[in-house]
Amino acid sequence: METAPSPADDHTKPGAAASEPPLWSAADQFRERFDTLLPEIQRRWPEVAEHTLEATRGSLDEAVRVISLHTGRTAHLVQAQLEDLLHSFGSGAPGFSDSLEPLEQQLEQLLDDLHTTLRPRIEKPVRQRPLLALAVAAGVGVLIGSLLSSGRRS
Repeated sequence: METAPSPADDHTKPGAAASEPPLWSAADQFRERFDTLLPEIQRRWPEVAEHTLEATRGSLDEAVRVISLHTGRTAHLVQAQLEDLLHSFGSGAPGFSDSLEPLEQQLEQLLDDLHTTLRPRIEKPVRQRPLLALAVAAGVGVLIGSLLSSGRRS
């Protein structure tokens, strides 16, 4: 006997195709993006301590309660402002990732250029004097090892 799924199990819009992304509640979205939103929340409500906000663990209802308690604003107003903040960050995310793409391409180009220019300059001396290269690498390894071990002792 097959049971019908409960409304709590179905996060898609009524009548939406199965290929569409799930419809998350504001509380779910807030919890998912809490770490990203935290600096902006602190900027808007500086009277609420960071550790107090982190103690909400991304719960929208708890964040609303804490902010309204510390600021004296109504919970309804705080919730509306947090939801506006959530939506503004949600709509700005694709633009941010799109703006990173040219930087990523530029970085890849610089790494390719570095690989083609620096690698031959390093390989030639290593091939000519392999024992010297090995001694230099061992010396650098010993130096780094001693620095790390002395840091652990302090």
